[in-house]
This record gives sequence, structure tokens and C-alpha cells, in this order.
Amino acid sequence: MSKALLIGSCEPFSGKSALVLGFAQYLIDANIFVRFGKPLATSFEPEQMDQDLSVPLIDDDVRFIGETLGLKNDQLIPSLHLINPQTAQHRLSKATLTPGDSFEVFREEVLSQSNGLTLLEAAGSLHEGLLYGLSLWQLAEALDAPVLIAHPWSDSRSVEPLLAAKEKLGERLLGVVLNAVDPDEIDLIESDLVPALKRLGLKVYGVMPRSPLLRSVTVGELVRRLKARVICCPERLELMVETLSIGAMNVNSAMEFFRRLRNMAVVTGADRTEIQLAALEASTQCLILTGAGEPLPQLIYRAEELEVPLLKVEQDTLTTVEVIEQAFGHVRLHEAVKAAYAFRLVEEHCHLDDLFTTLGLSC
Repeated sequence: MSKALLIGSCEPFSGKSALVLGFAQYLIDANIFVRFGKPLATSFEPEQMDQDLSVPLIDDDVRFIGETLGLKNDQLIPSLHLINPQTAQHRLSKATLTPGDSFEVFREEVLSQSNGLTLLEAAGSLHEGLLYGLSLWQLAEALDAPVLIAHPWSDSRSVEPLLAAKEKLGERLLGVVLNAVDPDEIDLIESDLVPALKRLGLKVYGVMPRSPLLRSVTVGELVRRLKARVICCPERLELMVETLSIGAMNVNSAMEFFRRLRNMAVVTGADRTEIQLAALEASTQCLILTGAGEPLPQLIYRAEELEVPLLKVEQDTLTTVEVIEQAFGHVRLHEAVKAAYAFRLVEEHCHLDDLFTTLGLSC
């Protein structure tokens, strides 16, 4: 029986944490002891940057998943290093590429576990972490652990990073889960593509559809990224934004367009009051005003009445839109509603019995 399973990816934000949540919940439901950790911390609170080295470094993703699943402290494995510009500079100045003495303690802790399974989430790509001696392939070799790769799929060209991973990982590559697949293409991929990938030595353990919810971002995250001023409804910054609309057309066209979208962030000029009021009557999660000027009192009143956050930014509309588009699909899975949806996606679209039987676990 394998004592550890590495969850990796060929590129960042490929859905690793969602898989960890689904896998761990499945194991817990089967009364199998599970532990979770990220050898290389990639997400952290600012105060952890200068933390006392005697305090275990628990990555934010690890902490969130632990709290979501009700894991005990001894089920959360501290990270060995924190990846940021300061630690990278320190590693580079030391000219060392080994993970250090602490890795042997870490390795012994993982391999000496007599029951259950340790889930380890690797860094964002196949090679990220090389400077720390903790890249995906280095961890797989040092722990002699199988690797499952989460990989977003758009078309057949998406196979090339997987082939590169197979070449590097060899027999340690257990398989892949294809993620962010167009829902209309899932049946075709499972019937035609999955057998083709298997012939190439890539076993597919799941085909998960693209999810607007999992790609969504909170209004609060947009406030942070845009350095926006919150004019009203600061208590509603937890609302989830799934789509983006630009209010640059006439009001009649805007109303028709707004009706087609859901859970929008609407970006429009501060002087376009008629567009702003129209947006508030649609499925709008926040209204973002650009340019000179301040919103009229009646707009603020209506936004407060409907509990829609009203934001004001210094950037122009184009820059604001670019920042928001960059945020979609590039935020951590740190909301309870996303976690609950991830459980369901993994359960419905991954072959969990097959996966854990391969690992020697009877679930």
C-alpha cells in the first residue's frame, strides 16, 4: 500500500486543492486516516513571512482544508520552506539546491505512517520548487511516491505538458484528472480521448467540467486587487463574482445584455448613472465605477437597498477589466461554498474507487 500520494500539476491553478478536498473527504467517509500537507508553502498570511522558525509553517491552503474537513493538528503536515522573493534570494545566495536536514525528518514522518494515506500537494508546476529541492519530480523520487496530475484541458494540444510530465516522472506518474473541460465535450472526451491517452500511458481518473463557481472571485478579493474604495455595503464583500460585464453601451442594449449573465461584476464610468441603475436590477454582485466623478445619492441609496457593493477605482476601465479578468480562475479555494461544490464535482466525475484500489486502499 502506498503511504503517500502526490497531487501535482503542469501549471498553477489547475485544481489541485479541489482534488485534495474531494479525495480527503472520500477517505474520511471510508474511515481511512488521512493527513495533508504542502512540502513547499505557496500561500501564506503576511505575518508568517517573518515568523519564528520554531513555529510550524502551515500553508494557508492546508489550514483551510484542515478546518473544512475537521482534521486534527497532527493530521496537518508543516511545510519545509516558504516560497517568496526573500527565501528565494536566500537560497540563491547560499547556492544550495537541497531541501536541508529537515527533509529527512519530513520523509521519515511520511513513510513511517502505519495506516491511512498522506496527501501531499506539490507546487504549481512540474519544476517549481527546484531552488528548494522540492519540485514535484524531486519529491516523487525522494518519497518513492506515486503522482496524480490535475490538468486543465482545452483541446488536444493540452496533452503535451502531460507527455512532458510522463517523460520526467516515468512509472511514478499514476495518472491524471482532466479539469476545466467544456461540459458539452465531456462525453466525447471520455469515449474518444480517454482511451487514446491510455494508449500513450496516461491513465485518466476523472474528467471534471469547467465550473464558473470554482473560477469565481469574491468582491473582497476584487477590492484588494483593484485597491478600490468601498462606497457602500462593506458587509457584503463575501459575494461571489462569476462573470464580468462592461457598461459601455446604451441603456436598452445594456439591459438586454445584463439579463444573459449571472453573478456579475459590472464596470462602468462614474458618469453613466442610467447604466449603473440598470445593472443594479440584474444579477449584479458588485458595481465598479471608473473615471472622474462620484455616484449620485440615488444610486448609492438603491445599491444599499439591494445590498450590492459599490466600488470606486482610480484606474481606467481597460486597466480595471484586465485586473478582474486576471483574477478569474487564479484565486485560492478558500470559501466554504467552493469547497462544498468541489466535494460534489470530485465525487461525481472522478473514479475514486479505481484510484484508491490502485493505491492499495480498500474503501
